[in-house]
Amino acid sequence: MTIWFLTGSQGLYGEATLRQVAEQSRAIAAELPVPVTWQPVLTDAAAIRRVMLEANADDRCSGVIAWMHTFSPAKMWIAGLDTLRKPLLHLHTQANVALPWSSIDMDFMNLNQAAHGDREFGHIQTRLGVARKTVAGHVSDPAVAARISAWARAAEGARELRGLKLARFGDNMRDVAVTEGDKVEAQLRFGVSVNTYGVNELVEAVEAVPDADITQLVSKYQDLYKVAAELLGERHESLRYAARIELGLRAFLEAGDFRAFTTNFEDLGGLRQLPGLAVQRLMADGYGFGGEGDWKTSVLLRTMKAMAPGGTSFMEDYTYHLTPGEELILGAHMLEVCPTIASGTPSCEIHPLGIGGREDPVRLVFDAQPGPGVVVGLADLGDRFRLVANEIDVVAPPEPLPRLPVARAVWRPRPDLRTSAEAWLTAGAPHHTVLSTAVGVEELSDLADMLGVELLVIDSATTSRQFAKELRWNQAYYRLAQGF
Repeated sequence: MTIWFLTGSQGLYGEATLRQVAEQSRAIAAELPVPVTWQPVLTDAAAIRRVMLEANADDRCSGVIAWMHTFSPAKMWIAGLDTLRKPLLHLHTQANVALPWSSIDMDFMNLNQAAHGDREFGHIQTRLGVARKTVAGHVSDPAVAARISAWARAAEGARELRGLKLARFGDNMRDVAVTEGDKVEAQLRFGVSVNTYGVNELVEAVEAVPDADITQLVSKYQDLYKVAAELLGERHESLRYAARIELGLRAFLEAGDFRAFTTNFEDLGGLRQLPGLAVQRLMADGYGFGGEGDWKTSVLLRTMKAMAPGGTSFMEDYTYHLTPGEELILGAHMLEVCPTIASGTPSCEIHPLGIGGREDPVRLVFDAQPGPGVVVGLADLGDRFRLVANEIDVVAPPEPLPRLPVARAVWRPRPDLRTSAEAWLTAGAPHHTVLSTAVGVEELSDLADMLGVELLVIDSATTSRQFAKELRWNQAYYRLAQGF
C-alpha cells in the first residue's frame, strides 16, 4: 500500500519560490502518520491530469492526499479531478504551526498561503461533485493525524475490495432472505468477484493433504491453544481431521487467490465436520468469512481486516440479557468467531452440533476482550447496498458460561439495547455482522463515502424518532441520486 502526496502551486512565483514549496512539501509529507509517495509539485493542468492517471493505474496506490501549498488556480485541476478514480483526501494545512509575527513580510505571505489556495481547491471539488474527505489543521496535531490515519485505513479497505475474490462453498441457507444479494451489482459497486464452488471440490483438496502436514499442524495447535485432553486421547482423530480441513481449505484458497469465503452447514458434501477451527484460524490470518453462504458479511469482514489486521470477527447477535438497567447482547455463532478478539488463550474443544448431520466439530472457545467497538452489517436493499453500524462496549460476561461450548462476545449497545435494536430492525440490517474493536465509525464513514454506499450509525446520540427521519431522508436522497 502507498498513498500519493500531491502539492499544488503555479509558475507565477518563480523557481526559487517553487524550490521552497517543494522543500516544505517534503517536510509535511515526512510528518504524515501514514507512508506516502511524494510527487513533484504540480503547476499546470497537463501534469495534474497525468499524475491522476498514473495514480489510477498503480494497483499499490490506495488513495491521494492533495494540499495547495500556495495559490493553485483551480481550473488547472478540473481535468485531473475528473479523471481521478482513487479516494481523495484534501489536507488543509500549512508548513508552519505558529506565525512569526515580528518578521512576516509579503514574501512570507505569498509563500505560505494555503489558507487561500485550499479554498480555491475546495471550491472546484464541490463544483465538480468530487467525493473526498477534508481534514484541516497542522499535521503535528494528534487529532489531525488520527483523522488522516482513519482515512488511510478506509482507503486500504477500498483498495482491497477492488481486487477481492470470494469463494462460496455451496449456496445460501435455504429460505433465508438477508444472505441473498446482487453479486453483479457488488462487482460493479465494490469490485469484488463472488463465485460458487461445489463443496466436493473442497473435499478433494481436503483428502489430498499429506498425513505429515497434519501431524505438524496438530503440534502447532498444542503450542498455541489449551487443547482438551480428549482431543489428545480417544478423540485425537477428530482433531487431525479438523487440521486436515484447515490445510485443504487453505490450499484451495491460496491456489485461487481467494481472500474471502463462505460455508453452509446445509451443504457439506463429503466433509465429515462442519469447518470450525479451520474457519477461525483462517479469519485470524485475515480471511473474510460468512456463515450460511453469507458472502456480503464475508466481503465486509475481509475489507475491515485489510483496514486493521486484529480485533475483528464474524459475529451474530444471538440472545439478550433483558434485566432492566443491565441489558446486554450475547453474540456468537455456531463455531466461527475469530480468535483475534479473544481475551486470553483460547481452548480447543470438541462438542456436539445439533445441525448439519455430521461428526462433532472441533472449535476454539473463548470470551471476547472487553473494550469499545462497533458491530457492522451490510444489507442489499434491492436498489442499493446499506451499511449499518452500532457503537458498542464489549464487556466481560457477568457470570461464567461453563456450558456454552462456543466462542462468544458480550456487549452493551449504545445508546441502549432498546433504541439500538429498534433502529437496527427499522434499518433492515442483517443478523450476521462484523464485530471490531480495531475499526471505528470514522473509518467506516470514510469507506462508505469512497464506495458511494449508504451508512447509518447508531451511537450514543441516537433516538428512535431521529433515526426514522434519517431513514426517510436517505430513501429520498438515494432514489434521486440514481436519476431517472
